[in-house]
Amino acid sequence: MLSKIKISSDFIKSKFNSNPVVGIVLGTGLGDLVNCIENVQSLDYTDIPNFPKSTVKGHKGKLIFGKISGVNVVAMQGRFHFYEGYSAQEVVFPIRVLKFLGIKYLFVSNASGGVNPDFDIGDIMVIDDHINLIPNPLIGENYNELGPRFPDMSEAYNKEIINLVLDYSKLNNLNLKLGVYVSLTGPTLETLAEYNYIRNIGGDTVGMSTTPEVIAANHMGLKCFGVSVITDLGVPGKIQKVTHEEIMSVAEMNNEKLSDIFCYLISKITA
Repeated sequence: MLSKIKISSDFIKSKFNSNPVVGIVLGTGLGDLVNCIENVQSLDYTDIPNFPKSTVKGHKGKLIFGKISGVNVVAMQGRFHFYEGYSAQEVVFPIRVLKFLGIKYLFVSNASGGVNPDFDIGDIMVIDDHINLIPNPLIGENYNELGPRFPDMSEAYNKEIINLVLDYSKLNNLNLKLGVYVSLTGPTLETLAEYNYIRNIGGDTVGMSTTPEVIAANHMGLKCFGVSVITDLGVPGKIQKVTHEEIMSVAEMNNEKLSDIFCYLISKITA
């Protein structure tokens, strides 16, 4: 694995001399967030040695380099999922590569179903913790060059960054939610019983991504921040059939808000 990570990162470095500080993973319907990135240069995933290929609609499959608030960033315009047939290790491979490019922070976003009865469609939830029900990407041989065998996950999402965004929400009168994200393998949306189970075990939202990436990032010592856009509801009495296209449409409506939040945080954490 280490040799593959190095080959991929060396190839990218040969194309761009950017030294990114922040890595951003853009989830379903949120790929337009790259519009707030200045001095954009891009690279297709298909051109990068050893990189997986994105197969899901709404995930364009590009690595975007540029600046936000004067800070060098690299954004993944499209992520990889366990349900696409990739192993958990393959899902997080790009995060490993971003670490080798030099990032110190990882920002993640996703579209998710809300199981908290206080949530509504279109809400944005700041993730303060997660429950991972996807196979753990650290299963298998551990490489000390990447991180310890048993990494601590008691602060999977950086508290200082969370406090920054909560202060920002008060100043700008944003009704941001705070809660626990639960990840399942997918690709089916949840049954009524599964929604109930997710709520009972302490979840506020549910989706099919994010936690493997955050686990790998913590393994490598990166500081993480994550948000979920509530695109549908798994609350008794409010559950309706939903399509992937409808989920994307709701997620896309929050591009501007997420852009503002991410830009603000990047300017603050790197000041």
